[in-house]
Amino acid sequence: MPNIGQNIKNIRQRIEKACADCGRDPKEVTLIGVTKTVEPDAVREAFCAGIVHFGESFVQEARQKVEALAEVSAHWHFIGHLQTNKARFVAKLFDTLHTLDSEKLALELNRRLENEDRTLKVLIQVNVSGEKAKSGIAPKQAGSLAQYASSLPNLKLCGLMTLPPYFDEPQKAAPFFAALRSLRDEMAAKDVPGHLLAELSMGMTGDFEEAIAQGATMIRVGTAIFGERL
Repeated sequence: MPNIGQNIKNIRQRIEKACADCGRDPKEVTLIGVTKTVEPDAVREAFCAGIVHFGESFVQEARQKVEALAEVSAHWHFIGHLQTNKARFVAKLFDTLHTLDSEKLALELNRRLENEDRTLKVLIQVNVSGEKAKSGIAPKQAGSLAQYASSLPNLKLCGLMTLPPYFDEPQKAAPFFAALRSLRDEMAAKDVPGHLLAELSMGMTGDFEEAIAQGATMIRVGTAIFGERL
């Protein structure tokens, strides 16, 4: 069994070093524990070891887990591809969505959130690599989606998210992280007030140091905390 507490300590140390190397404050980086396929007891252990933010990718699994951990004051992030017909569950259960990728989804989320009398923080997923197998909106379309999402009263647009291609050498992901940061800066200057795009969700277990060097404010880490998934 993984030593979750020690793993979290190790990751915090890696975050601190990565921030020191690029002159950033570690407080600028939110560590999100990715809990896909992780049992509730392990999530609870991670919470007790200092993780407050957790990311889930599948609605059905998340529904069961959030219910099982009702006593835990956690912030839940939905980080998987979201189909419009599942928007009602995200509107009820989650605090932040990282994968907004269409006006249709934005509108449905806003409608569901109105019914729940809630607001939801959202990040736009951008497919900076152009890979057909990956979800996310094209960079050229991100500005118009940001404008639309920011006009909906129950959505709180707060940034961008991306998934780079997988590389054995983490430094090869750096240009993709840099591209998302540049897009965010361009959008903030031209299309959307800058305070709405403060967050950059990028970087996972294998490459989060590179993401931090390029400006990541949210990193999504699963394996390095909970071990290899079954």
